[in-house]
Amino acid sequence: MWQDVVDLHDFYQTPLGAVTRRLLQARIRALWPDVTGQSLLGLGFATPYLAPFANEAERVLALMPAGQGVIHWPMGQRNLVTFADETELPFQDFSIDRVLMVHALESSEHPGDMLREAWRVLSGGGRLMVVVPSRRSIWSLTERTPFGFGQSYSAGQLSRLLRSTSFTPLQTARALHFMPLRSRAWLSGAPGWERFANNWFAGLAGAVIIEATKQLYGAKPVKAARRSKPVLVPLPNVATGRVVPLRRDGLT
Repeated sequence: MWQDVVDLHDFYQTPLGAVTRRLLQARIRALWPDVTGQSLLGLGFATPYLAPFANEAERVLALMPAGQGVIHWPMGQRNLVTFADETELPFQDFSIDRVLMVHALESSEHPGDMLREAWRVLSGGGRLMVVVPSRRSIWSLTERTPFGFGQSYSAGQLSRLLRSTSFTPLQTARALHFMPLRSRAWLSGAPGWERFANNWFAGLAGAVIIEATKQLYGAKPVKAARRSKPVLVPLPNVATGRVVPLRRDGLT
């Protein structure tokens, strides 16, 4: 079940959301220190983590699943977000160099098909980075944050899922080792705790991150049969930040 885009957006406007974004963003950036000249697609609700790449990548786009809803991004600028069913991405084969998947895989009813679509649109040797809630963390047990919804994963489970959809995992990282508390005093010390716990309590992190590369050998992944093909409705190109929640049938 998808989280509503309004709830996701509102979380990142809170002090807890701001600290979450800063610490997870640092981990993502460490894995992808340079994307110069490459195209980058944020899939799911990945927009809080795309800003560091905006002035470096050749092109940065975002796609929010229709079941989640969509919101304009970046605020006050030309819209770079569209929406579609997560298993029917509106991009050509081999057209994207990197895909960043955040607040996405854990909510999809068809995670395998979602990954196969990411495989299809990625260029030869393209890279995929998936961020999911960690099964062993207290973050997955509370609905205080978006990491408490959907299917949580261990690193091993996510790695096996990626391999089954023709990706080769390259490196694994973890983030969000601090407790998801709203206390400002606690949040001010979260960066220091993050550095300490990453060395000693890595398995208890709130998020698992795996970078994988597209396998070019072997057969192309094939989607499972779908009961019906979703209807896609274009997102109005507005700069107001208006949220457009959608159902899978494309109706508002």
